[in-house]
Amino acid sequence: MTTRKPIRKAVFPVAGLGTRFLPATKAIPKEMLPVIDRPLIQYAVDEAREAGIEQLIFVTGRGKTAIVEHFDIAYELEATMNERGKDMGVLDPTRATPGDIITVRQQVPLGLGHAIWCARAIVGEEPFAIFLPDELMIARKDGGTGCMRQMVDAYQRLGGNLVSVLEVPHDEVSSYGVIDPGAGDGAITEIRGLVEKPRLDEAPSNKIISGRYILQPEVMRVLEAQEQGAGGEIQLTDAMARMIGTQPFHAVTFDGRRFDCGSKTGFVEATLALALEREDMGAEVRRIAQRLLAQ
Repeated sequence: MTTRKPIRKAVFPVAGLGTRFLPATKAIPKEMLPVIDRPLIQYAVDEAREAGIEQLIFVTGRGKTAIVEHFDIAYELEATMNERGKDMGVLDPTRATPGDIITVRQQVPLGLGHAIWCARAIVGEEPFAIFLPDELMIARKDGGTGCMRQMVDAYQRLGGNLVSVLEVPHDEVSSYGVIDPGAGDGAITEIRGLVEKPRLDEAPSNKIISGRYILQPEVMRVLEAQEQGAGGEIQLTDAMARMIGTQPFHAVTFDGRRFDCGSKTGFVEATLALALEREDMGAEVRRIAQRLLAQ
């Protein structure tokens, strides 16, 4: 059996300005906006930890220090809660082991590919994961595993490079990176090509890349020489497309739910869906929604 290097590191590109959520994001990072009582970035970090990832690399920009502070120890808060006999367990997921969180700056907004390249020194020569926190991936309610856990399991069998995908209506493909699918085996699909934001008549499928990746370190060297692509940005999809044929590439269709929290309506949908499932508030939220819909 082939021994593969484990996926120990994950890159979180969180340098964006969050302009679609202004004025809420004028002083608060979009990734810190709460879906009920957990900031968006927390869901991605919890998913990474479930998948066995040890080191979290945040690619940040100006005004993003709150993201790192969220995962630090808040001594005054914790001391006060302890004195008052409050439940300290609610803070457990926010504590990081010293050294497990590293930040690098993306000083100019040159796109996702450039943001990933900014983490090259920390990634080194290891395969690594990428999480786009805007994509909120939720496991099945009946005890399913998270998206990255499913991808890591597939990586241990297949090696190479993997992306998560989902199917969307064909008229929406121009907003996403799209795969050209090859042979399929259950949730696994071979990738023959990738196109970033194709025209409707040029899209090879309706399977879009949905914000989770496992990539080999060679992608950093491709990004080093990558020219600007769609939108005048350095596109990660373009760099991956250049690697196809030299390394294995597969797509994993996530067995779970995905919410596009990069849009305001997607953010509201995620908040409502998760609130309805909470034992401590689901019934009340349902009554509120029914009352509002009846007005």
